[in-house]
Amino acid sequence: ILMMCMAYMGVAVMFAKAFRSWLSKAKELTPTQRQRTVEGLRDERPAPSPLTEVLDPNPACPHCRHAPCGRWGSAGGLPRFRCAACGKTFNPLTRTPLARLRHRECWPEYAQALIDGDTVRAAARRCGVHKNTSFRWRHRFLTLPAEVKPAHLHGIVEADETYFLESHKGERDLPRPPRQRGGTAHKRGLSDEQIPVLVVRDRSTATTDAVLPKADTAAVSAVLEPVLDPDAVLCSDSAAVYHCFAERAHMAHTPVNLSAGIRVINHAFHIQNVNAYHGRLKGWMSRFHGVATKYLPNYLGWRRCLERFATTLTPSLLLGLAIGNIVGVPEWLR
Repeated sequence: ILMMCMAYMGVAVMFAKAFRSWLSKAKELTPTQRQRTVEGLRDERPAPSPLTEVLDPNPACPHCRHAPCGRWGSAGGLPRFRCAACGKTFNPLTRTPLARLRHRECWPEYAQALIDGDTVRAAARRCGVHKNTSFRWRHRFLTLPAEVKPAHLHGIVEADETYFLESHKGERDLPRPPRQRGGTAHKRGLSDEQIPVLVVRDRSTATTDAVLPKADTAAVSAVLEPVLDPDAVLCSDSAAVYHCFAERAHMAHTPVNLSAGIRVINHAFHIQNVNAYHGRLKGWMSRFHGVATKYLPNYLGWRRCLERFATTLTPSLLLGLAIGNIVGVPEWLR
């Protein structure tokens, strides 16, 4: 009995030391984490996770799209389902970009870091994960939002291209000598070192964009033709590619001759909205000190999300977009 009592006292001392060690790290918590900790200690029942709010309680089978599927227990903190048609089991994250990622308790905080525009390292410190994990999460979270674009643009539609310096950031075998972070082009003006990005925006602020292989008529037409309504009025600069597209598509076109100092025609036709978007996009992306060209579509989708939802973007909504759940997403995104 004496030995049992001594062992119990040793375990109690060990738990006390572990508790003091845990408590000493409270100062490392972010303000959001401190608030959630206080709320969790105050309430008997913890608040539902933003991830729980966006998971489909009756998902279709991701393998054969059969629905509905019956519950089949749970695993790893997630409910599992079994498809009656193909017999395969799955959870709500199966075959989504977030499948098989760990530390789900950190995802809402990481979604907030994306909303705040944190860098990879800042988001890693915020969530207490490794920077490589933060980088992997960023592009998993942005995979589906990068593909979410409006299906139609109507009314007066502004189109203009902007350019980003080609970057092989993160690659081992470079086709050229390496340069410093961000860096500058070796050639002045536009060249093959610059990657064209076409941005198209109507007056309702619906925006689509695309990284072009080349700023020619074929590439511009491939972006504009599927999204412009037949009765839309295309407004652009005086570049020949837009004139050629408008003629081929039999679409109204009002060019603005910026080189001649003409910026507005009839108080309505201009490209100031899309150029202002270019300025916000480049100013926001400057914090990343150069973005790898292969990841540029993800950053464009990230910025579109921030622009479209503005102050209404929440971690729950961003997590829903990341897993492809469009419940609560505006109609223009569907």
